[in-house]
Amino acid sequence: MKKTLIAAVVASFAAVPATAADTTLKFGHVGAPGSLFEATVNHYAACVGDKSGGSVEVQTFGSSQLGKDKELLQKLKLGQVDFALPSSVMSSVDSVFGIFEMPYIIKDRDHMRRVQDAMMDTFQGAANDNGYHIVGLAENGFRNITNNIRPINTPEDLQGVKLRTPNGEWRVKMFKQYGANPTPMAFSDVFTALQTGVIDGQENPYAQIASAKFQEVQKYLSITGHVYTPAYILASEKHFGKHSEEVQAMLSDCAAETQTFTYEKAAELETELLGVIKDAGVEVNEADKDAFISASKPIYEAFAAEVDGGQEMIDKVLALGNAS
Repeated sequence: MKKTLIAAVVASFAAVPATAADTTLKFGHVGAPGSLFEATVNHYAACVGDKSGGSVEVQTFGSSQLGKDKELLQKLKLGQVDFALPSSVMSSVDSVFGIFEMPYIIKDRDHMRRVQDAMMDTFQGAANDNGYHIVGLAENGFRNITNNIRPINTPEDLQGVKLRTPNGEWRVKMFKQYGANPTPMAFSDVFTALQTGVIDGQENPYAQIASAKFQEVQKYLSITGHVYTPAYILASEKHFGKHSEEVQAMLSDCAAETQTFTYEKAAELETELLGVIKDAGVEVNEADKDAFISASKPIYEAFAAEVDGGQEMIDKVLALGNAS
């Protein structure tokens, strides 16, 4: 039934001449040129333009042009921006999204798909409760640590390291547990802070590290893969609901197609961009993940104690990781 509806929608849009768009939607994000975020948003915009026959245009604005993550969340509600691509900051919107802040809880993208299929109602409900609508999921990726002090092999190596984190309480708690000095900071401010020594390091997927050129101001990359963070193609619930059902279906369908594109692109970049970072002269080491997993137990205990239904969520996600 859904495929039939979407096919009908696409057919109706295709009949519209490719002239000036009837509807223009703004999509703001924090990704730099060449980032996975940029590729994701551009793919989404192209899909919407194609499926609507040009009657709906998504204009893209990267590099925090329309605001940093928290500003974009506010602008969504005000109707000043139509879409944003938040990631870790969602844990500050609702504690439910903190499940993705648990170290090593997501094994791979197939696991993430299973979590999405089984638990999307939970995440959508949390978004709706705060005035947002998740149009679809994309990816930020598996995060690794860069810094200028020393290679990070175990949590003990983070002792005293001033490490930038996104604005999310669980990432801060995690790195405090590991012994670092976490400093929440907007992504757009990180390069200068690293360059001037305000912070010693940061943690991000390769796509964000390389596109933001952190390899130019960092000595060490430690492959920890400590957290996998999804990204959310996010809209205001109120403003998204003003579109016709046909347009909503098309926008959601493009989000699903974009997720598949993003996962494939991210897998390519993981190999390609690690080479870019190494070629810049950054020293790379494989961290002792077992040591990090062992040190992460208190974070899980805190999440279970402080978040309603936290232990149930942890158990469900872990069980889905063991599914075939």
